Amino acid sequence: MSVTRIPMTKKGYQQICDDLERLKKIERPKNIQDIAEARAHGDLSENAEYHAAKERQSFIEGRIRELESKIAHAEIIDTSRLSSDKIVFGASVNLYVVDNGEEKCLTLVGQDEIDLKNGKISIHSPVGKALIGRRVGEVVKVTTPVKVIEYEVINIFFKNEG
Repeated sequence: MSVTRIPMTKKGYQQICDDLERLKKIERPKNIQDIAEARAHGDLSENAEYHAAKERQSFIEGRIRELESKIAHAEIIDTSRLSSDKIVFGASVNLYVVDNGEEKCLTLVGQDEIDLKNGKISIHSPVGKALIGRRVGEVVKVTTPVKVIEYEVINIFFKNEG
Protein backbone atom coordinates (compact mmCIF):
# COMPACT_ATOMS: atom_id res chain seq x y z
CA MET A 1 0.00 0.00 0.00
CA SER A 2 1.53 3.32 -1.04
CA VAL A 3 1.13 6.41 1.08
CA THR A 4 -0.36 9.41 -0.68
CA ARG A 5 1.87 12.44 -0.24
CA ILE A 6 0.20 15.81 0.32
CA PRO A 7 2.02 18.58 -1.57
CA MET A 8 2.35 21.89 0.26
CA THR A 9 4.55 24.93 0.40
CA LYS A 10 6.88 25.62 3.33
CA LYS A 11 4.46 28.32 4.48
CA GLY A 12 1.47 25.96 4.31
CA TYR A 13 3.38 23.30 6.28
CA GLN A 14 4.31 25.85 8.94
CA GLN A 15 0.68 26.98 9.24
CA ILE A 16 -0.42 23.38 9.89
CA CYS A 17 2.34 22.92 12.49
CA ASP A 18 1.33 26.19 14.20
CA ASP A 19 -2.34 25.17 14.23
CA LEU A 20 -1.46 21.77 15.72
CA GLU A 21 0.69 23.36 18.43
CA ARG A 22 -2.11 25.82 19.31
CA LEU A 23 -4.62 22.97 19.59
CA LYS A 24 -2.32 20.87 21.80
CA LYS A 25 -0.95 23.63 24.05
CA ILE A 26 -3.89 26.05 24.32
CA GLU A 27 -7.23 24.65 23.11
CA ARG A 28 -6.94 21.13 24.58
CA PRO A 29 -5.89 22.24 28.11
CA LYS A 30 -8.56 24.97 28.16
CA ASN A 31 -11.20 22.45 27.12
CA ILE A 32 -10.10 19.98 29.83
CA GLN A 33 -10.50 22.80 32.35
CA ASP A 34 -13.97 23.62 30.95
CA ILE A 35 -15.02 19.96 31.33
CA ALA A 36 -13.79 19.90 34.95
CA GLU A 37 -15.68 23.10 35.77
CA ALA A 38 -18.87 21.86 34.12
CA ARG A 39 -18.57 18.51 35.93
CA ALA A 40 -18.36 20.39 39.24
CA HIS A 41 -21.82 21.85 38.61
CA GLY A 42 -23.46 18.53 39.43
CA ASP A 43 -25.95 16.45 37.44
CA LEU A 44 -24.27 15.69 34.09
CA SER A 45 -27.42 14.47 32.36
CA GLU A 46 -28.86 17.99 32.15
CA ASN A 47 -25.61 19.94 32.12
CA ALA A 48 -25.42 21.80 28.77
CA GLU A 49 -21.95 23.23 29.51
CA TYR A 50 -20.60 19.74 30.14
CA HIS A 51 -22.09 18.31 26.94
CA ALA A 52 -20.83 21.28 24.89
CA ALA A 53 -17.32 20.90 26.35
CA LYS A 54 -17.31 17.14 25.64
CA GLU A 55 -18.43 17.81 22.07
CA ARG A 56 -15.67 20.41 21.71
CA GLN A 57 -13.16 17.89 23.09
CA SER A 58 -14.19 15.41 20.40
CA PHE A 59 -13.75 18.06 17.71
CA ILE A 60 -10.30 19.11 19.04
CA GLU A 61 -9.03 15.52 19.22
CA GLY A 62 -10.28 14.80 15.70
CA ARG A 63 -8.63 17.93 14.35
CA ILE A 64 -5.34 17.05 16.09
CA ARG A 65 -5.37 13.59 14.47
CA GLU A 66 -6.16 15.13 11.07
CA LEU A 67 -3.29 17.66 11.32
CA GLU A 68 -0.83 15.02 12.56
CA SER A 69 -1.73 12.87 9.55
CA LYS A 70 -1.22 15.78 7.15
CA ILE A 71 2.18 16.53 8.69
CA ALA A 72 3.16 12.85 8.45
CA HIS A 73 2.20 12.74 4.76
CA ALA A 74 3.42 16.22 3.82
CA GLU A 75 5.63 16.68 0.80
CA ILE A 76 7.10 20.15 1.12
CA ILE A 77 7.80 21.63 -2.28
CA ASP A 78 10.72 24.06 -2.32
CA THR A 79 9.64 26.49 -5.03
CA SER A 80 13.01 28.28 -4.97
CA ARG A 81 14.49 25.33 -6.88
CA LEU A 82 11.82 25.14 -9.57
CA SER A 83 12.08 26.46 -13.09
CA SER A 84 9.53 28.95 -14.34
CA ASP A 85 9.42 27.56 -17.89
CA LYS A 86 6.15 25.72 -17.22
CA ILE A 87 3.36 25.82 -14.62
CA VAL A 88 3.88 23.48 -11.66
CA PHE A 89 2.76 23.26 -8.03
CA GLY A 90 3.60 26.48 -6.18
CA ALA A 91 3.86 28.60 -9.32
CA SER A 92 2.16 31.97 -9.62
CA VAL A 93 0.72 32.71 -13.03
CA ASN A 94 -0.37 35.92 -14.71
CA LEU A 95 -3.29 35.14 -16.98
CA TYR A 96 -5.11 37.14 -19.65
CA VAL A 97 -8.84 36.35 -19.70
CA VAL A 98 -9.64 36.22 -23.43
CA ASP A 99 -13.41 36.92 -23.02
CA ASN A 100 -13.16 40.21 -21.15
CA GLY A 101 -9.54 41.34 -21.45
CA GLU A 102 -8.93 41.21 -17.69
CA GLU A 103 -5.69 40.01 -16.17
CA LYS A 104 -5.54 37.87 -13.07
CA CYS A 105 -2.80 36.34 -10.99
CA LEU A 106 -3.27 32.86 -9.54
CA THR A 107 -0.99 30.71 -7.39
CA LEU A 108 -1.36 26.91 -7.45
CA VAL A 109 -1.30 25.49 -3.93
CA GLY A 110 -2.35 22.43 -1.94
CA GLN A 111 -5.85 21.84 -0.62
CA ASP A 112 -5.08 23.29 2.84
CA GLU A 113 -3.63 26.52 1.47
CA ILE A 114 -6.54 27.67 -0.71
CA ASP A 115 -7.28 31.39 -0.32
CA LEU A 116 -9.49 32.59 -3.17
CA LYS A 117 -9.40 36.24 -2.04
CA ASN A 118 -5.63 36.19 -2.54
CA GLY A 119 -5.68 34.16 -5.76
CA LYS A 120 -4.49 30.88 -4.22
CA ILE A 121 -6.28 27.99 -5.93
CA SER A 122 -5.96 24.24 -5.55
CA ILE A 123 -3.91 22.26 -8.02
CA HIS A 124 -6.88 19.87 -7.96
CA SER A 125 -9.42 22.51 -9.06
CA PRO A 126 -10.56 22.57 -12.71
CA VAL A 127 -8.48 25.71 -13.39
CA GLY A 128 -5.47 24.31 -11.51
CA LYS A 129 -5.60 21.03 -13.42
CA ALA A 130 -5.90 22.86 -16.74
CA LEU A 131 -2.89 25.09 -16.00
CA ILE A 132 -0.42 22.39 -14.86
CA GLY A 133 2.30 21.85 -17.46
CA ARG A 134 1.38 24.89 -19.57
CA ARG A 135 3.91 27.46 -20.79
CA VAL A 136 3.92 31.20 -21.46
CA GLY A 137 1.92 32.03 -24.59
CA GLU A 138 -0.34 28.98 -24.41
CA VAL A 139 -4.11 29.41 -24.36
CA VAL A 140 -5.89 27.24 -21.81
CA LYS A 141 -9.59 26.39 -22.06
CA VAL A 142 -11.37 25.65 -18.78
CA THR A 143 -14.87 24.22 -18.86
CA THR A 144 -17.07 25.48 -16.02
CA PRO A 145 -20.71 24.59 -15.38
CA VAL A 146 -21.71 27.92 -16.96
CA LYS A 147 -19.28 28.38 -19.86
CA VAL A 148 -15.84 27.72 -21.30
CA ILE A 149 -13.25 30.27 -20.18
CA GLU A 150 -10.07 30.86 -22.16
CA TYR A 151 -6.91 32.07 -20.42
CA GLU A 152 -3.66 33.02 -22.07
CA VAL A 153 -0.58 32.39 -19.92
CA ILE A 154 1.35 35.69 -19.75
CA ASN A 155 3.96 34.98 -17.09
CA ILE A 156 5.04 32.21 -14.70
CA PHE A 157 6.96 33.03 -11.54
CA PHE A 158 7.49 31.96 -7.94
CA LYS A 159 6.72 34.21 -5.00
CA ASN A 160 9.25 34.01 -2.21
CA GLU A 161 7.05 33.02 0.73
CA GLY A 162 9.78 31.35 2.78
